[in-house]
Amino acid sequence: MQAGTSRTISEARETLGQPANLYELEQGVQTRTFRHMDQLYPTRPVPRGSQVYPLQVAEAIAPTYEADGQTHDADAFMRRNDVTGLLVLKGDQIVLEKYAQGNDEHTRWTSFSVAKSLSATLIAAALHEGAIASLQDMVVKYVPELAGSGYDGVTVEQVLNMCSGVRWDETYRNPQSDRRAMFSAQLSLQRGSILQVLRNLPRLHAPGTVFNYSTGESFLQAEIVRAATGMSASDYLSQKIWQPMGMEQDAYWQLDANNGMEIASSGFCAVLRDYGRFGRFIANGGVINGQQVLPAGWVDGITQLPEGSVLRNVKPYAGPHALSYQHQWWLFPQGEHSIPGHGGAFSAVGVFGQYLYINREANVVAVLWGSAPAPEMPAYEKEIVAFLAAAVNAVAA
Repeated sequence: MQAGTSRTISEARETLGQPANLYELEQGVQTRTFRHMDQLYPTRPVPRGSQVYPLQVAEAIAPTYEADGQTHDADAFMRRNDVTGLLVLKGDQIVLEKYAQGNDEHTRWTSFSVAKSLSATLIAAALHEGAIASLQDMVVKYVPELAGSGYDGVTVEQVLNMCSGVRWDETYRNPQSDRRAMFSAQLSLQRGSILQVLRNLPRLHAPGTVFNYSTGESFLQAEIVRAATGMSASDYLSQKIWQPMGMEQDAYWQLDANNGMEIASSGFCAVLRDYGRFGRFIANGGVINGQQVLPAGWVDGITQLPEGSVLRNVKPYAGPHALSYQHQWWLFPQGEHSIPGHGGAFSAVGVFGQYLYINREANVVAVLWGSAPAPEMPAYEKEIVAFLAAAVNAVAA
C-alpha cells in the first residue's frame, strides 16, 4: 500500500502470505508474496523519469555448466535453484532474459538485502555532492537518537562496512534474534521503533575491529540520507539515479511506518531490467550521461581491500566460497583463491536467492530473482556461481 493510504490488507491475506510470516512462507505463497509486497507493507514510490535508457535485445547466449555429474542449461538452472527471473547484460545488450513461476517483465520483485548495496550507493551520492562531509563523520551526527548508545563513536564508514562492534544476531528464523526483533519493530508500524532496537544493543568490540553482518546497521543508511539531504531515500534515489538513468518503471520501497522511513536494508522492489540498469550504472563507475554521480573511484574502491582487512573472508553462513565485504557489496575471492570467470567481480545478495552481479572486466551485469525455500542458501551458492561463470564465458565466446 502506498504511503499515507489506509487500505486494508485483508484481501491480500487471502492469496498472499501474512506480513509477520515472511520468513516461513510455503513456496507458492512465497512467490506470489515477493511480487506483491506493496499489498502487505507501507511503501513509497521511486518515480522514473520521462526517458528510458535503451537496452538492446541481442542474440541469446546458451550457457551450460556442470553439477551433480551432468550438464545443465539456463532453464535447468532456474528449475534446480528456484530462480524466478534471470537477466544477463553484455554492456547495454540483453543476451539472456527469462522468467518463471508467474513473473514477467512487468513484475516488481522484492530485493531483500540487495537493497543494502543500493542504499549504500545513496550514501556515496550524498558524499559526492557534499551533503555528507566525510565517511569518517560520526553516525550520531546524522542519527542523534543513537547518542549514548553502542553506536556513539562509530563512523559512517564503519556502519557501511558492518564493523561497528555493536552486537547483532542476524538469524532469520530464530524468534529471539536481533534480526527478528527488528522485524517485529517494523511490523509495529511505529516510526522510531527500529531505532529503539538498535539503541538498546550493547557494544561488544572496538569500532572497526570485527565484521558482523547486520541488517540493523544497514537500516541506518536511510536515516543518514534523510538527515544529510533532507530527502527520503526513495526521493533521493529517484532524483539522483532512477530518473537520470532512465529506468523504465517506477519502483517502490517498504517503509517502517505509514509515511515513515525506508527499510534501507531490504524491501526495495523493481522490474528485472531496472535492476539491470542499476547494475550498469555501477559498472560504469557511477556516471550517467557523462556526469559523475558517485565519487570518482568509489566503484573501483569497492574491491580494493588491503591484506589483513577485517572485511576479508567474512561470509556469515556456510558455503563453498570465501567472500569478502566492503561498502555493502560482497566481493568474490581474489588472488590465489579467485574463482575462474569471476576476476574482480562483486555482487549485491539478498536472502532467498536475489543477486545483482557485476563483472566489470567482462562488461557483464546479471540479475537473479529467487524463491528459495530458506533464507540462507549455501546449497544453491555453488551452482549460482558456476552458472554466472558460464554466462560470462558464453558472452566472451
